[in-house]
Amino acid sequence: MRAGKTSPNRESFMTHLDIQLLLTALVSVLLLVALIVSRVKMHPLLALLVVSVGVGFATGMEPGSIVKHLIDGAGKTLGAVGVVIALGAMLGKILADAGITEQIAEAILRHASDRMIPWAMTLVAFIVGIPMFFEVGLVVMLPLIFSVARKLESHARFKGSAYVYVGVPVIAALAAMHGMVPPHPGPLTAIATLKTSVGPTMLYGFLAAIPAMILGGPLYGALISPRMSTKPDQALLDQFTVTGRADGGERPGVALGVLAALLPAILMLVHAVAEMVLPKGTAAMHVASFLGNPLIAMLLGVLFAIVALVIARGGDADKLRDALGQSLRPIASIIMIIAGGGAFQQMLTSAKVGDAIVHLTQQFAFPPLILGWLIAMLLSVSTGSATVGIVGAAGLLAPLAGVDPSLNLPLLALSIGCGSLFFNYANHAGFWMVKESFGMTMGEATKTISVVQSIVAVVGLIMVLVFNAALPVH
Repeated sequence: MRAGKTSPNRESFMTHLDIQLLLTALVSVLLLVALIVSRVKMHPLLALLVVSVGVGFATGMEPGSIVKHLIDGAGKTLGAVGVVIALGAMLGKILADAGITEQIAEAILRHASDRMIPWAMTLVAFIVGIPMFFEVGLVVMLPLIFSVARKLESHARFKGSAYVYVGVPVIAALAAMHGMVPPHPGPLTAIATLKTSVGPTMLYGFLAAIPAMILGGPLYGALISPRMSTKPDQALLDQFTVTGRADGGERPGVALGVLAALLPAILMLVHAVAEMVLPKGTAAMHVASFLGNPLIAMLLGVLFAIVALVIARGGDADKLRDALGQSLRPIASIIMIIAGGGAFQQMLTSAKVGDAIVHLTQQFAFPPLILGWLIAMLLSVSTGSATVGIVGAAGLLAPLAGVDPSLNLPLLALSIGCGSLFFNYANHAGFWMVKESFGMTMGEATKTISVVQSIVAVVGLIMVLVFNAALPVH
């Protein structure tokens, strides 16, 4: 047998092993759902950890490796998402206690009819989502979602869940921006791997995101909200929705409040623009990168809100400290469940489920734009990581991108980003964040974030194919 060749027996063994890994991933997700929704009614954190350990043993990992992957996955997720969510809860509490969220909600309700509210929320989330990651954007938007929905809920003519009606458009807009538009890490990773340009990819991404947001947001939300009764936990509602100013004082101006709410987004946007116009390694780029990091941006946002909305208005420091401490209690369970989701995701990734997907997709012939979407979708669904989906798909298609001059590389990058969004489910941290924040059952969360992101992903692929047919590259 010549070097570089793979024997039929070897290929057969690899295919068998790949199928075993994929079946393990599928069974693990089904078992996870069963533990949570069956008579066992296991807490999601415990179910995630139990299933993660099961995946480790089923795929032949050493006990020490299983523990390491659990710690690494949970720790990485807490570091990337958990602290930001905690800071977002603090910022939301300050804005709610100062009456800012109430004022913004009143302005939206005053200028938009009930039917136009989802469209207004889509626009707000679209703007917030340009620089912000999905989870960060949702944390920032939750106080506004809850305030608008709570007021809308009081309308006698409104039927169904106001929280789904208002929240689904936000989820759709944030997801579309996260997967389709640079400077989010997914599209940027695909752009860098395929050696294409940011500008055209961003333009195509914006154009594709618009119909995706509309279909997955206001239209789908209006369809399912009358059939759902979802309502967030009362403690979380009380934290983010306050009538008037909590201390009875005069409410700050709306402009100052909006600045405090959007300061993290502004800092991240400055970082995004800097990445496109400033040379790497410059002092200005280092400053922009530091200030635009989600954790630093949220920290600065909280500090600015404390000074501008509380201290400068003679607020009580002891009451502020107590309020910030109380803001963490309703989200503690959410953060820990998200950490469990991170552990599950890491276990599937370390088990090489992604490699199995790549091996199997290499045996099928699809057009590159569809193949990129398909690989990213399968990797994201199976491993619980959109980043793994994008890196795997872009890496696999990079050689083809270098030799096929007819291939529209910005569209290929967009296609891969769209595929990574498909069916965000129980092995994704974002799924648990939506589920626990809105107080949903597994079925309700599937109907919202899983289906919404699937709609966005499919519409994105359709738009890619339309663009490719209308604007062929020669």
